[in-house]
Amino acid sequence: MPTLASTLLLTLLLAVGLVFFLRAASKDRTTVVDVHSPRPALEVLDGLCGWLGQRGWQREGGDADRRLLRFRGQVSASAPLALLLSLLGAVGAACLGLVLRQLWPGLGWWPLLLALLGPGAGLLYRRRAERAEILELRLIEDPQRPGSTLRLRAHRDELIAIETELGQTLQLASDGRLLSSPI
Repeated sequence: MPTLASTLLLTLLLAVGLVFFLRAASKDRTTVVDVHSPRPALEVLDGLCGWLGQRGWQREGGDADRRLLRFRGQVSASAPLALLLSLLGAVGAACLGLVLRQLWPGLGWWPLLLALLGPGAGLLYRRRAERAEILELRLIEDPQRPGSTLRLRAHRDELIAIETELGQTLQLASDGRLLSSPI
């Protein structure tokens, strides 16, 4: 009986781990980074706007006084991750059902129906991960550096894509924190 109780505890801890993984997978990772280019501001902004348009971002407007451009894009959930989470949820719920069946044999095989809750994990992830994202470009004047300096505010993955894909073309340089961070 102590073995089954500890198995139940471990199974419940795995369920808690799944809940925290779901939260982390759909967490907002908006970040702000300053990038600099020796090229003129209009050339850099034109390159960024064209690249964002190719990736499906739509210009939403901006503020000329604050030198700000705003784009809106729709972020979709990862289908393979949703499938994996559904599978993990189903297997975990089935394990919980087996443990409950062992602890209370009088329940019969009904606890195994908990496995039907598994796809709920994938659905929950998809609902939380699919959302509209905002990307802001703000031109900053830096009299000490020739060229153009931009403050970008967007999802961390989008900022990494800008730095890796446009870094060479537009000669963009940041402090390197985005590419060195493991998360």
